[in-house]
Amino acid sequence: MIKIKYAHTNIITKDWKKLSKFYEIVFNCIPIPPKRIYQGEWLDKGTGLVNADLEGIQLRLPGYGNNGPTLEIYQYSKMVNAEKHVANQRGFGHITFQVEDIAGLLELALTNGACIV
Repeated sequence: MIKIKYAHTNIITKDWKKLSKFYEIVFNCIPIPPKRIYQGEWLDKGTGLVNADLEGIQLRLPGYGNNGPTLEIYQYSKMVNAEKHVANQRGFGHITFQVEDIAGLLELALTNGACIV
């Protein structure tokens, strides 16, 4: 059995400050400073965008203590609305799991319908 641990969920929004405040107030999420600002070649490669630039914050989800999973809320400097989902489109960005055996998990995912894009 491959050991898996849920890590975080990422949401892209048009106003990260407003949405993070909503999660803080409504769901008792706790901000984890500092504010994150990301840009550079590594982000361009990871998102498939040119000159990607985003900022936001991570919120600790309630009920898990100081080492629990987080909710990332980010806003790209350039937002688009598109029929095809792209990395800087508002909405659900991704869900992440921490694993000890990434190769084993990839093999398991591929044998169960996942594909490499």
